[in-house]
Amino acid sequence: MTEEEKIVDFATVRDLLKGAQERRRDLTYEQRAALFHAEWAASENRNGYPTDSAVFEELKAAIAEVPAFEKYPELAAKLAELMPMTELEIKAVMASRRASIDDGDVNTVLELVRQHIGVE
Repeated sequence: MTEEEKIVDFATVRDLLKGAQERRRDLTYEQRAALFHAEWAASENRNGYPTDSAVFEELKAAIAEVPAFEKYPELAAKLAELMPMTELEIKAVMASRRASIDDGDVNTVLELVRQHIGVE
């Protein structure tokens, strides 16, 4: 995956845009909209857990090792960002690519999410 294709989390996007804002003093309309969305998406207001870049990378790598996601690293990244807590959320992400996932892999992903974000 090239640098242009690198998948990043909302916290990274937020930090990059804030850095650009500090350097340039102003952002374009599109950049301000992206910053506003990234700030919300990286906060605990979105799903109850704030996004942390280190946790995102670790969780993305762990999910990518699950057999159902070996062909779909972008879906592993999406799940790492969403931090799903239900089977339905995982299946909805998989359905976006018309990919199937068995119940064992769903349970594995749920367990990985719980471990990485500290939910018991």
